[in-house]
Amino acid sequence: MSTSATKTGHPVSTPVKTPASKQSNSSAANYQQKPAIPLRFVTAASLFDGHDAAINIIRRILQGAGVEVIHLAHNRSVAEVVETALQEDAQGIAISSYQGGHVEYFKYAVDLLKEAGAEHIRLFGGGGGVIVPAEIKELEAYGVERIYSPYDGQDMGLAGMIDDMIKRCSMGNYQDITVDSKQLSDADNRPNLSRLITAIERGELSEEQQKSLREQAQFLSKSVPVLGITGTGGAGKSSLTDELIRRFRQDADDQLKIAVLAIDPTRRKTGGALLGDRIRMNAIYHPNIFMRSIGTRGASGEVPESLTDIISALRLGGFDLVVVETPGIGQGDAGIVPYVDIPIYVMTPEFGAQSQLEKIDMLDYAELAIINKFDRKGSDDAYRDVCKQIQRNREAFDQLPEQMPVFGTIASRFNDDGVTAAYQKLVKLLQARGLRNFEQHLAVVDCKTPSEKTVVVPADRQRYLAEIAAAVRSYHRHVALQANLAREQQQLLAAKDMLISSDSIKNGQPVGSTIDRLAAERLQAMDGRASQLLEGWPDQVKAYSGDQKVDSLSNGKQITTQLNTLSLSGNKIPRVSLPRYKDHGELLKWLMLENLPGEFPYTAGVFPFKREGEDPARMFAGEGDAFRTNQRFKVLSEHADAKRLSTAFDSVTLYGWDPDERPDIYGKVGNAGVSICTLDDMKALYDGFDLCNPTTSVSMTINGPAPTILAMFLNTAIDQQVDQFVAEHKRQPEDSEYQSLRAETLKRVRGTVQADILKEDQGQNTCIFSTEFSLRMMGDMQQYFIDQQIRNFYSVSISGYHIAEAGANPISQLAFTLSNGFTFVEAYLARGMKIDDFAPNLSFFFSNGMDPEYTVMGRVARRIWSISMRDRYGANARSQKLKYHIQTSGRSLHAQEMNFNDIRTTLQALIAIYDNCNSLHTNAYDEAITTPTEESVRRALAIQLIINQEWGLAKNENPSQGAFIIDELTDLVEEAVLQEFEKISDRGGVLGAMETGYQRGKIQEESLYYEHKKHDGSLPIVGVNTFLNDSDEEPVEIELARSTDAEKHSQIERLKDFQQLNSSESAAMLKKLQDAVRQGDNGFEVLMEAVRCCSLGQITNALFDVGGQYRRNM
Repeated sequence: MSTSATKTGHPVSTPVKTPASKQSNSSAANYQQKPAIPLRFVTAASLFDGHDAAINIIRRILQGAGVEVIHLAHNRSVAEVVETALQEDAQGIAISSYQGGHVEYFKYAVDLLKEAGAEHIRLFGGGGGVIVPAEIKELEAYGVERIYSPYDGQDMGLAGMIDDMIKRCSMGNYQDITVDSKQLSDADNRPNLSRLITAIERGELSEEQQKSLREQAQFLSKSVPVLGITGTGGAGKSSLTDELIRRFRQDADDQLKIAVLAIDPTRRKTGGALLGDRIRMNAIYHPNIFMRSIGTRGASGEVPESLTDIISALRLGGFDLVVVETPGIGQGDAGIVPYVDIPIYVMTPEFGAQSQLEKIDMLDYAELAIINKFDRKGSDDAYRDVCKQIQRNREAFDQLPEQMPVFGTIASRFNDDGVTAAYQKLVKLLQARGLRNFEQHLAVVDCKTPSEKTVVVPADRQRYLAEIAAAVRSYHRHVALQANLAREQQQLLAAKDMLISSDSIKNGQPVGSTIDRLAAERLQAMDGRASQLLEGWPDQVKAYSGDQKVDSLSNGKQITTQLNTLSLSGNKIPRVSLPRYKDHGELLKWLMLENLPGEFPYTAGVFPFKREGEDPARMFAGEGDAFRTNQRFKVLSEHADAKRLSTAFDSVTLYGWDPDERPDIYGKVGNAGVSICTLDDMKALYDGFDLCNPTTSVSMTINGPAPTILAMFLNTAIDQQVDQFVAEHKRQPEDSEYQSLRAETLKRVRGTVQADILKEDQGQNTCIFSTEFSLRMMGDMQQYFIDQQIRNFYSVSISGYHIAEAGANPISQLAFTLSNGFTFVEAYLARGMKIDDFAPNLSFFFSNGMDPEYTVMGRVARRIWSISMRDRYGANARSQKLKYHIQTSGRSLHAQEMNFNDIRTTLQALIAIYDNCNSLHTNAYDEAITTPTEESVRRALAIQLIINQEWGLAKNENPSQGAFIIDELTDLVEEAVLQEFEKISDRGGVLGAMETGYQRGKIQEESLYYEHKKHDGSLPIVGVNTFLNDSDEEPVEIELARSTDAEKHSQIERLKDFQQLNSSESAAMLKKLQDAVRQGDNGFEVLMEAVRCCSLGQITNALFDVGGQYRRNM
């Protein structure tokens, strides 16, 4: 809530003025006056990245203030937030929202609360400067309790805002508590049940009500069984619970009514609690599912004292089944057993020695033991040991250990048959305890552990990052050795020359012969590559010393490059500056660690020279509908022959939805990006641009639904060539001609699609499918690229930008991004691809900020990548070249003193150009509060044009080389990244670290550290916490670039027309797509067909059924 966003959905910081020391004292005083009964807040973000980090900061401070927080995380619909608040009987809702329909979002939330008779629930929000003062007034007048602006953040501070939220919420004292089963079982009036549970927790029931509740529940104890799910912390209980609920829904065709009670521990020190199980749930959003989260509130065990009565209340709620999930427990805990009919115990394979099983109390009582995360090492041994332990506990020696009720599961995998097997055993146990019979639709499985344990990165390759770190360090040792040999050889030869000139002899023999032998030994000991570098250096110096450099290509063509530019003073300014080392050791060290641009290890850049007539400028556009964005593209490309079309999509498209009239979708259509949902939209978006022209390249910033959007783009390029053929030949191409056009188009298109699902999870962005399925689809895309020989288009842009926007510092951004890149390498190798077939299709995307480390981010990335690809993976020269895009920092855009933003952006752009980035986007100064206007984009583009065309030193292409501080920073940042590689490796590689939330936790901690330093003034930010404008004038009104109602209605109508036109084909095509995924065929290949008759939303929903939805993490 304390951040705002750029046009592409990237958050920026809000200004803060009040010193933290003053805030914390008053805040502490307020926090000490905690009520005995905690307030309950629902926290969520309507969108993604930094707003997820922001709302996490808010919920942490709320917890510290003694509040019970039900955290929903990012990308939550209004219905999900309001339904949660009603079921959880919350007193407050705190939402981080911003441009992309925030007005409609908040108004819709107010409307739904009023419809539910829940006006007492206070609604709070923030979105940084994006929610402008006029909109704040409008929303607060409509019924939002308060929207916090950057100026509130400046005056109140984070803690002050939390204090204000708490003061504005009322605990409430219900007068209409009922224990009547008819009213409690009324599905249309669930707040009755929610309020009853609250009253039980608070101890507000009268003796008569309590007696009636227990007596009524007693009659239902034989027909409404209670399932208890307990286990060790981090075993995946919430994920498993969600998967079991999903199977109950599928198997019973949504006929069963289920109540879920999730218990989390209350912090004794503060009285607050993080009630975080809802965040993991995807299957609970259905009228027949009710979920309530409760804290232990001082209870000594893992269950609250009021649990019996709460279960009684749920039994009266008309449910067929009650599920109780407890917090993580230790070995000796079995506190859930007396409260439930069927207890199950969830654990992981990593329980230690077999003897540890003898200490687990729950193995005596559990009707099922489930070993989750069965894809981990040692799972088969763990399964055997647990089976034997339960056999001993039960003294069931007349049965085989394999007959014990022990199941292996991978709850994180969609449709895992181990979970299904455990579920089907569970149904039998529950029906024996009174669960009503129902017609079952799931096919029976005959396994007890997952039949498939395929993993993205094989277990024997999980140390790949540690191996890469070792390889890079080994290369540095090798360089030092070679440099020393070269130096000694040079010194020996120089000594020989001096001795000969003085006619010295020793023992009657010339000293020169001894020296020749010593020098020859050193030459022989030198690596062949190192010797060649030294031998070839004089020729390199000669080649770069004239006015022109002529290179001959393998096809006989010659390329002539001008080597100098002439300054106004008449001086020749070299495009590439060469070192003046005389010492061979220093020269060789430079050649092996730095070298010229275009030479291994590509520290100075992957190309010898920038392309003539093609600046690195790549400005994003995306607003309204395809037609409006198409016009913006044409304006942006007027200044250059090269057309670099970088596309930002609205959040409806980013999440794979179709435009809709539902307010929280409607408001986002065409805001903070362009709305694209059909192939027709894509054709309109790039109309007028020749997508096969070598000077045209397209960049699409989209991740979750990236395969679908990419398929639309490739079809657009193909159809464009077909249209050109028709226009030229006045007829449709024959099949062979079409296939030739298609193949040539795929080989010629240039550009990139982001598609990086790993950083989406780490930065909490636009994940929509399960991570495993998304990675599979990325692999299918890359395989398609190999099969179709698509060599000029990047199948993924491995992004650190969104990691940085979510709060990471430059070291974490670089380490996480590179480690993600190497994870894709390992994953594709595991699929059987060859390194040189796919590595050229990988690209990177970084953010440049104000910290010193950003100055060397590109050079460090290039060096680590090239050394690893050559020495670790045996890749060729093309595969060794890391190409990357830079976008200036969104976190550096501030809503206060916005004109200062261009200064920060200019500095960030300058270091990006000095570091030889391959393309660059400069943020517009007003992206702190709006989609940039034409005027602000022109200014942002001018920053690059001025640097490239006016700034004299930019004419040189290696200005950073040779500076002492650059050398020192390069080594420092590289070592810090390698150390981070080792930390990730110790956690099982990138995927293992993601499972424990390592990257996400680090990003949030670094974000919080930045916010604190900004708030206490120890990190000076000019115009934000220092050099403040003393004027009391109102903030200047600026133009807001928002999509129009006409554009939104047009998109919805165009979507309907497209779906109607293709209605006869779409259903069969969607089934074909699902079948291909189920059978393990290449899903992207079928997507290329599907986008011709199916909309984005139709495809997304079809893939949900076979690939699963993303499961959010805390």
